[in-house]
Amino acid sequence: MNDFIRRMKALITKEFLQLSRDSSSLLLGIVLPIALILIIGYGISLDIKNIPTVVVLEDTSPKAQDMVSFLNGSAYFSPTYVTSLKDAEKIFLNRDASVIIDIPPDFTSKLAQGDAKVFVALDGVETATAMTTKGYIESSISSWLMHQPGMAGGARVAIESRMWYNDANSSTWFFLPGLIMLIVTIVGIMLTAIVMAREWERGTFESLFVTPVRPMELVLAKIVPYFCVAMIGVFICLVLSRFLFEVPLVGSLAMVIIISMLYLMVALGVGLVISAITKNQFLACQTSILISFLPCFVLSGFIFDLRSTPIGVQIVGAVLPFSHYLTCIRSLFLSGTNWSILLKQGGLLCLYAVFFVGAAFGMTRKKVE
Repeated sequence: MNDFIRRMKALITKEFLQLSRDSSSLLLGIVLPIALILIIGYGISLDIKNIPTVVVLEDTSPKAQDMVSFLNGSAYFSPTYVTSLKDAEKIFLNRDASVIIDIPPDFTSKLAQGDAKVFVALDGVETATAMTTKGYIESSISSWLMHQPGMAGGARVAIESRMWYNDANSSTWFFLPGLIMLIVTIVGIMLTAIVMAREWERGTFESLFVTPVRPMELVLAKIVPYFCVAMIGVFICLVLSRFLFEVPLVGSLAMVIIISMLYLMVALGVGLVISAITKNQFLACQTSILISFLPCFVLSGFIFDLRSTPIGVQIVGAVLPFSHYLTCIRSLFLSGTNWSILLKQGGLLCLYAVFFVGAAFGMTRKKVE
């Protein structure tokens, strides 16, 4: 029995020592769970808060103002009041608001007759947010109506809603542009990082060091094939989205391609940097999942609106390049070519591309370590 305990103690000590020297095992066993719990715990929230809302008070009576008073001080809405529908549409088209609540000029008189109407326009580019927002507005107005003396029985306020940019109210239209972002990310970052790390691991990359080829030429030669493969994937997604799922492409096809090419350069640059740092397939795979796939899925706005998450998560989401590409591609598909969005988000993608591809050039040295 004593021999058994002694041998087991020695073996367990040896395994702990081996584990402490294997950074990939520690990464998988400790860092990955911490990253998952932080990203998913803070990043996923189906509640909607601070919805930028424009209220058109064409009827400025106390009754109409009282009806929309649920917006004031609410954690769910961030209201702006105007008196002209034209002004509200201008704010909405600039993407500074997600909802328009229009109180028509005859609201009070129609309410006295028991048949008032309120018009609500929702941003269909964010379908999930729009449907939740619609539910909030309907329940708030119903609650207000029930507390009006003498009106709970017969009076009603009909809410006529319209989904801008997504007339079919289809979640497929909402998700497919985001799916293109996921595919470009997987091909650009994960595939590049893993394949390049495999070459570092097997030493085939280092065999090129004895040739006159320069490091920049090596990196460019690696970028071109994966760039072509990823662009073929983008074209396939575009064709299937348009002709199989009938997702409208309201904006410019040329801008979709240009923005996708910019984002692809960012993704390829990140993949090359990961492979140059890790030089190991397993580590490259785990690192790609941690810093690209999971944040891309959770922190880009692909599934839900990031405005409902803590401010720290919103800042992280804004820093990452995924959300900028997603904003552009959804806008081009559903709402058209909005140059203010494209210039701002596209400019940031250019900076990201220059930074990561430049870093990949700097990290690739003709030196055997």
